[in-house]
Amino acid sequence: MIRDTPGLADLLDSSFEFSVSRNEHGEAVRVASGASLEAIAGDGSGGTFFLCRGGDGHRPVVFASSEGQAGLIADDLQAALEIITGLVAWQDCLKFSGGGSLDAMEAAHRLLERDMVSEEPEIATHRARVAADLALRDVPVPELLARLRDAVARTEPDYLVVSEAGDEYESLFGRFRPSDNPNWR
Repeated sequence: MIRDTPGLADLLDSSFEFSVSRNEHGEAVRVASGASLEAIAGDGSGGTFFLCRGGDGHRPVVFASSEGQAGLIADDLQAALEIITGLVAWQDCLKFSGGGSLDAMEAAHRLLERDMVSEEPEIATHRARVAADLALRDVPVPELLARLRDAVARTEPDYLVVSEAGDEYESLFGRFRPSDNPNWR
């Protein structure tokens, strides 16, 4: 549907860092559960979004960065797209989560959203267009942040990403807090 809707793939790429044309990861990876991974999109910095396929038909979404962090981000593609479009800087919300604190993620989101709106004033219009084209729900930010945090917290053991050499990727939860960013003081 993303590829078949005129302009949608370009909008997802340019405004939300979800590019269906970049769907190859830099190295072979697997998840600890043995579920197969299907690369479906990438971001601008070399990260990859994967659909996991287990025997139960469940298709959660895992993200692996090019810097060695990875984790479960949503229970299905629709929920992942709601997070990706509703929290434009979702990766930075995790980076500045203080190890997974919802309060830190909320504080980071407020600052990141302010920065995003000043850089891209049309972001709300872009969100609405993507939501309409893909029939996404308009989920309140606190719920999106909680769903993201809860998904990442459930990464281990089944969705732990492992390289072909057996190296485990680090958690998507960063140790930084919003107060650690000098631009936000």
